[in-house]
Amino acid sequence: MSLDEEFNAAAERIKTMTKRPTDEEFLELYALFKQASMGDNNTSKPGLFDLKAKAKWEWWNKQKGKAQDQAKKEYIAFVERLMSKYA
Repeated sequence: MSLDEEFNAAAERIKTMTKRPTDEEFLELYALFKQASMGDNNTSKPGLFDLKAKAKWEWWNKQKGKAQDQAKKEYIAFVERLMSKYA
């Protein structure tokens, strides 16, 4: 299975989780997914009062400079950890 196939399988697998991860785990998952699929965050920072969007933007921005393939590997490993914890 190629890295892209593993990444897509992990993205589908995470949808089957029966319990919700912590907010911090969810933000980490989101950031790795965005970095793996889109690369560096080059969007404008959300407004001060949009707290959810701002948190997601900041977590994704922390991944800046990480190669997309590296982010995919980290995402796959993180999904495995979450699935063993919350599935």
